[in-house]
Amino acid sequence: IGERAPIAILSAGSSARMAVGESITNIAASRIMNLSDVVLSANWMCAEGSLDETSNLYEAVQSVGMELCPALGINIPVGKDSMSMKSNWQDRKTNYENISPLSLIVSAFAPVIDVNKSLTPELDTESESLLILIDLGKGKNRLGASILAQTKNQDFGECPDADDPQAIKDFFTAIQLLNENGYLESYHDRSDGGLIVTLLEMAFASRCGLNINLPKLENPIGCLFSEELGAVIQIKEADKHFVLNYFSQYESLNEHIHIIASASEKNDITIFYDGKVILKNWIFFYLHPPHALSSSFKSLFILGILTASLLFCNIKYTSLHFDFVKWCRNCT
Repeated sequence: IGERAPIAILSAGSSARMAVGESITNIAASRIMNLSDVVLSANWMCAEGSLDETSNLYEAVQSVGMELCPALGINIPVGKDSMSMKSNWQDRKTNYENISPLSLIVSAFAPVIDVNKSLTPELDTESESLLILIDLGKGKNRLGASILAQTKNQDFGECPDADDPQAIKDFFTAIQLLNENGYLESYHDRSDGGLIVTLLEMAFASRCGLNINLPKLENPIGCLFSEELGAVIQIKEADKHFVLNYFSQYESLNEHIHIIASASEKNDITIFYDGKVILKNWIFFYLHPPHALSSSFKSLFILGILTASLLFCNIKYTSLHFDFVKWCRNCT
């Protein structure tokens, strides 16, 4: 599945291209013979009748239907549309209108030649290994419309884009051939939240910590939180030279392959930048079930879940909340 609707607020074409790109980096975890075997289904949603949104729809359709997909050698034979993404109502004789920005949801499907070679984000923690970032954003680290920009409510400028079809084609080919020959231990594409979320989800799935080494020439915030296309793969330490040499044959990729992390036996995350520790001892309670935590950690674990629930539901503190906090305190 590929979806980058928030980007459409800044660029309809970029949003559509990123949705297609994300669907490809997502399905690349399966063993597929060729990229040309991948077929897309497009679900378009737009506020028909709005001049701006109709113009955005035209831009988005042209960008993927006439430009990106032909360049990738794939097609979109099926899809659907919802052209009523607008609501009107009246309150006390005042007319209101709410328009939803353009969005495209792309579903990718293809014949899988070997289901046993499907890759997951779960890390192999039994042997010495490395995590490698394949950066299809080529170091641009554009933060516009990212989760970071939304949570900070700030304008971070230019948004990500799938602006190099050849890099996407080379990426897909490389992943498939490395997977076929047994060089990949795990795989996770970069998406919402950026590289840091990609790595943390791999740690959650594997119940382990990570030592993360950010590339020296990159802005650490952009590197961690930009939502450019790409993926993180895990390889054995012994295969490092072969894998790096293999990627070097792809002109579109060879300068954007970074050894980014390694699994840690400690249940924490340590982030290094330019040889210096910028974050250390970030303990993950989710690495163990609640019953395995100490009583003080268990209390904090439960309080964290409660606080997140309250924020999500946007409800005021109630007597039930205070009773729950009191119960949590009794756990310590």
